[in-house]
Formats: sequence, structure tokens, C-alpha cells
Amino acid sequence: MSTPRPLPVVAAVDGSEDSLRALEWALAEAVRRGARVRIAHVRQYAPWTQPGVLVSGPPEPAGDPVVDEVRASLAVRGDLPPVEYLTLEGAPAAVLPELGSEAQLLVLGSRGRGGFASLLLGSNGVATARDAPCPVVVVPRPGRDVHGDEEMPPGPRVVVGVDADDPDGTVLAFAFAQAARGGARLQVIAAFPWPVLAWTTFGDFTPTTADQDAAEHQTLTLVNAAVAPFREAHPDVRVDLYVAPGDAAGHLVENSREAGLVVVGRHRRRFTRPAPMLGSVTQAVLLHAASPVAVVPPAADDKS
Repeated sequence: MSTPRPLPVVAAVDGSEDSLRALEWALAEAVRRGARVRIAHVRQYAPWTQPGVLVSGPPEPAGDPVVDEVRASLAVRGDLPPVEYLTLEGAPAAVLPELGSEAQLLVLGSRGRGGFASLLLGSNGVATARDAPCPVVVVPRPGRDVHGDEEMPPGPRVVVGVDADDPDGTVLAFAFAQAARGGARLQVIAAFPWPVLAWTTFGDFTPTTADQDAAEHQTLTLVNAAVAPFREAHPDVRVDLYVAPGDAAGHLVENSREAGLVVVGRHRRRFTRPAPMLGSVTQAVLLHAASPVAVVPPAADDKS
């Protein structure tokens, strides 16, 4: 019985510098995974779909200058994984997520050719990270200014965010595998709200007498328990646990400096939110992280 062919790493290109930067990341990642790369270009405005163009019968086959340019640039390079090319027609925000059904990873730039220059993340990136059934990596433009005084540890590093009260095993599994694959240190970051606020009889919020050390200890205990089975499965991965009060997105963005990847999850579907949602933390990390960001969807059978 033959072994099933591994799913490809899909790289979305549109000719922009952002997409070509994402392609380079995808090529390197495919080598680490022993996978092929499927380079996909979604043409939104084909000649026969533009207003005022009359056609009789099906359109004639047309070349794809974006794909042709990428193909020519890669043809002279060595040490590349197997590469295949795909041109599709339609709205990228709808077509790109569908490519994730036949991919182990989908990679794209933070912005493409369209949109406003001031946008930190394009609408296609938002839609793909929100809707794709596979993990999506968004590669940002270089030079994002991330503030922070703490010195980052040397060497390759993967950062993952964990909700201590509701840890997502799919996100942790992806982060551990990514760190193991690249020989990277894994930073596990969990934040807890502080100060803890409670309603008063007058309808206001007031700080409680909860002890910060106790809250931090409880958070660390929960994170240790969530991480334990993945540590056992990946004994060679060095793990640093980081527990701190405040905003989870802020801690993840700060630790994205000099990181190889930040891993976050999407909201799991629930009765009150049946449609896919990124969540506020994931959106903030996508907008501001200095490193590529992997958005991992919940497990397909997760109905919690």
C-alpha cells in the first residue's frame, strides 16, 4: 500500500514585495517539512470579467505574468523543494481560504497590491487567517517597531500564546512541532488579568483583595499542566514559561522581537459565535508583531 503524498505548503503570490517575501518564508519552511510548495495566484479581474468587455463563448487561455515572473526567478535557483504553480480566478478573500483544504500550511504576506498603503494587514490576510481550515502564516513587512526593554534569548525562537483557563491543544501541538522542526527554543506566554475587578453594589468596578502572587502561581500551575504532554512528546525542545499580568497581546508582540514565529489560535466555535472568529488577541498580534505569525484553527471536531 503506497504512502499518501504529503500535503503541500501553499504560498499565495500577487507580484507584490509582501507576497514574494512570504514566498521565501514558505520555501524555507517546505524544506524543513520535506514538503512541496504550491505557488498560487488568484486573479481577481480577468479580462473577460471586466465591465464593458463582451465575449462570445468561453475565454481563451491566457498567460499569468505574476506566475511567469516567479517561475523565471526560481528557475535559476538550486536547493529548492519541489514547486508547482496554480492560477485561479475569483475574489482572493474567498478563494485563498479554500486552498487551505489541500494544504498543511498556507503562507501569505501582510498586504498585497490592493488596499491602502497605511494598512498593516490587508483584508485578504484577515479573511484567510479567519476562514482557512489549515494553519495560516502571515509574514509582515520588515522594520515593524516593537517596544520592549527585556533582552531576548539568543538563537532561534518560537513564541506561543496560551489561555491558561482554556488552553488549545491544537495550538500547542503546532508550536511544539514547529520548534522541534527548527531546533528552536519555545516561549510559552500566558497573561492573567490584574488587578482583578469586581462589581460593587453601586454598579462600579473595584479591585479585589486577590493576591497577585497567588494569581500568578495559579496561572503557572494551569499552564504547566497544559504543556506537560507536549513536553513529553518533544523532550528535545527547550521550553520557557512566561506568566505575567496584563494584556496577552502586548506580551506576545513584545516577545515577537527577533522571534522566528509567533503562534496564536482562533476562537473556537460556540453556540454564541458559530461563525469563524479571529479574536481580539490574534488580531492585535497580526497587526503589530515583528515576526511572522501563525494562526492555528481549532481542531475540526472541537465543538466546545
